[in-house]
Amino acid sequence: MKLVFKDTESKENKAITVSQRTTPCYDTLWHYHQQYELIYIQKGSGLRFVGDDVTSFSAGDLVIVGPYLPHLWRNDEGQDDVSILVMKFDKNFMGQGTFDKPIFSKIKDLLEKSKFGVSFSNDLGLSLEDELIGCLDQSTAEQSIFLLSLLNRLANDSEMKKLSTSDMRQQGDTSSDRIDRVLKYISDNYEKDIDLQEIADIACLTSNSFCRFFKKVTNKSFKQYLNEVRIRNASRLLVQENYQISDVCYEVGFNSITNFNKQFKMIIGKTPREFRMAI
Repeated sequence: MKLVFKDTESKENKAITVSQRTTPCYDTLWHYHQQYELIYIQKGSGLRFVGDDVTSFSAGDLVIVGPYLPHLWRNDEGQDDVSILVMKFDKNFMGQGTFDKPIFSKIKDLLEKSKFGVSFSNDLGLSLEDELIGCLDQSTAEQSIFLLSLLNRLANDSEMKKLSTSDMRQQGDTSSDRIDRVLKYISDNYEKDIDLQEIADIACLTSNSFCRFFKKVTNKSFKQYLNEVRIRNASRLLVQENYQISDVCYEVGFNSITNFNKQFKMIIGKTPREFRMAI
């Protein structure tokens, strides 16, 4: 995945911008920017990459991503009915130091957690949909008031979940180009048999140095991260009834049904069969 910095501040001289995207994202533009970003999926499904987290998304998905944290929402192939609401905002959209006040301590904690990415309960996301859509036509003042109220509600969600297991913010990170090449290669080739030396060569490191580098940056081993990418893609394929479980196993790069079932249960919490029956 190509990692790029998006200078949104130079394009929009506003503390808050709200937009709606209706075109699917099929590219590999892994990016980051200096603003906070709240992303709500009204229609569509696929995989989202936030820091070192790789997770399937569908309608009702609501996530906040902090400044300089790499992320990407990639839609499933063949989708044409997509709607994604995006709200970008500066920390000081209500004035300098607003969230340092004790009455806003929960919001301050939420914004601090967003450096890892935070997802919220699906029920909360769906309940906020009409308000988020309505925000598109509001004035900047109305959007500011709405955002303050929204952050307060999100900060009180008992089901919020931190996404990335490590701090992968890119500001001042000289290793960003190297990890970009590695993650792009994994994303493009996860279904193949990628050995350690092959991926170490992509990073221009020895095998031992690469293992230390990857663990330091992502807080996961290369094999663990590769298995997560494979399993998240497998869960996406299992939703499609025309795929047999054994076909999915080999389609995403596993060469053993036993290992596939083991990794799926470890990462998703259910066996592939249980996952499909629960859909």
